[in-house]
Amino acid sequence: MSINMHEVSFIRTPIGILEINTTTDSIVRIKFVSKPSKDSMNNSKEFSGITQQALSQINEYFNGDRRVFTIPFKLNLTPFYKRVLNEVHKVEYGSKASYGEIARLLGNAKAVRAVGTANSKNPLPIIIPCHRIISSNGGLGGYSGGLDKKSYLLGLEGKYLAQ
Repeated sequence: MSINMHEVSFIRTPIGILEINTTTDSIVRIKFVSKPSKDSMNNSKEFSGITQQALSQINEYFNGDRRVFTIPFKLNLTPFYKRVLNEVHKVEYGSKASYGEIARLLGNAKAVRAVGTANSKNPLPIIIPCHRIISSNGGLGGYSGGLDKKSYLLGLEGKYLAQ
């Protein structure tokens, strides 16, 4: 049995510091860090290829140079939550979908709240773009990182689409 190494790195973004958790072959978690600790920056540590890839792709996204993430990821969630987030992952850059639309795509139009709950459990915000999922009335809905971050990400994508 092989042991999967875990690496933790941090990256400064326009929406704050993100903690990036990777294994030897995939990204597994992105967490919003509210108060940076003195260890919160990478101090020029050498990281594995997958961690370097994650940091690079996130920087490219915020610079407007990346619309699709190609980094492999793993979701350690229930099968339903995985299905929801795999559907959310298909929502294209600069586009939006409602919680209801995702529920219908999964074959259960009544699962709107469950779709919202699955989005709130998304361990990979930005990579799996749950910020692109909004209420059917056009409102932002919720976002685990805060609505200010969701609004920023939607605006960022709109800005780079317009160019």
